[in-house]
Amino acid sequence: MQVDAAAYLGLAAVPASVRDRLAIAVTSHTFLPRADDLPNDWVATVATPVFKLIRRRQGVQPAFCSIGTGAGLDALAAIETLGSARVGITDVHEDVVRAASLNITANLRPGRAVELEAGHGDLLSPLSGYKRNYDLIYENLPNVPIQDAARLGDERVSSGHVPPRAEPVPDSVQRRLLTLHYLALRQAREFLAPGGSVISMLGSRVPLSAFHDMARLAGHRSEIYVYTWKVQTEPESMIGGYVEQQRAGFGPFHFYRASRLAEVFSQVDLATSGERAAEIERQLAPDRLDAPAAWDALQRGETIGHTASVLRSWPA
Repeated sequence: MQVDAAAYLGLAAVPASVRDRLAIAVTSHTFLPRADDLPNDWVATVATPVFKLIRRRQGVQPAFCSIGTGAGLDALAAIETLGSARVGITDVHEDVVRAASLNITANLRPGRAVELEAGHGDLLSPLSGYKRNYDLIYENLPNVPIQDAARLGDERVSSGHVPPRAEPVPDSVQRRLLTLHYLALRQAREFLAPGGSVISMLGSRVPLSAFHDMARLAGHRSEIYVYTWKVQTEPESMIGGYVEQQRAGFGPFHFYRASRLAEVFSQVDLATSGERAAEIERQLAPDRLDAPAAWDALQRGETIGHTASVLRSWPA
């Protein structure tokens, strides 16, 4: 896969740290980036703009970590926009991490050195043997659980689904399908440098208050750093999955007609969206569709979207 770095990262000039054209290798387990459909690519449309805001507000982030890196484009974005010189990456499959590591090292500009720490396994645990002390930990983890073990091998790609967990998780977190985000925050306390923070990418299908509750229960303070929206990708399987979970007693989960989201967010600047998040949520409240209603609208041919939050958390 070839990716135009300037277009993908929204750069006005040629990249300073990564090559102009990125050669990205993927495996059968890699959650594929949407480099040919940038509005639906999380790294291009949400993560990278957030990294730029962090660079402007909090400065260079020397040590960056990505949980569930996939193809490694999030790490390359951090190297370019955050000035990170030490990068840690994890994913659940060894072949995904191996490909991502190659993608990172092979796509740096000549003379640009990055210290790479990589491992496959659960959340942050593969990095336990390294230096730790990351200034910024980034996670874009899945929400929807798989209870059928036979499906895990087929469906558990990077950013795919959540396998059953053995750790104790607060009921309020489980009911809102935030288990992996919560566990990542719990683990992050041992991996953050002084003054460091975690950036969680969250499809906001539950109230914003649920994210603050999750962070508090994990021992963190938090803020909504950015509030935006996306068209629901893979709507048949994703909305269908939330219908199944809501009927099982979880949620309820919130969706919206994409036309309404586009109308409301057309007046919202990304840089101030976080501080306006509660106001925007109240404005959208009358237009909410729960998961079954969103499914019905989808079957009628309507385009369905959801709000998206970037939660910044730091140890309390």
